[in-house]
Amino acid sequence: MNSTKVAENSIQAAQDSIIEDFELLEDWTEKYKYIIELGQVSPGLPEALKTPDIKIKGCQSNVWLHTELKDGKIVFSGDSDAMITKGLINLLINVLSDREPREILEGDLYFIDRIGMKQHLSPTRANGLASMIKQMKIYALAYKTKLENAN
Repeated sequence: MNSTKVAENSIQAAQDSIIEDFELLEDWTEKYKYIIELGQVSPGLPEALKTPDIKIKGCQSNVWLHTELKDGKIVFSGDSDAMITKGLINLLINVLSDREPREILEGDLYFIDRIGMKQHLSPTRANGLASMIKQMKIYALAYKTKLENAN
């Protein structure tokens, strides 16, 4: 057992919570249903925000990722026209939103491997997931640079 105390609201704690949720599901049919449910309960984005400049390139379906900097933390919101993809972006938002840029850049997203997602996504969805993560890290780097230059 790891004796290191995990901060309650850390990226690690958020990932561990997702892993625990997925461990309760028996097979990948149930896990896909859960991901779809996450997409269905996600508030998504208003149509006015779904602009080409926030659309993630490299995804088979349309995915939009909106960011705001609030009190030095990045707040992500996202949407997709495909429910599984919307559920995937929602999982990433649950882990990475409301974090300082440095946390996002340094965060190791181990939950994707631990829940077996990589092995169960089609190659095009896996590429899309990688594109979502890459875009979130690019935003984090941009905001980190902006904050450093402001000081």
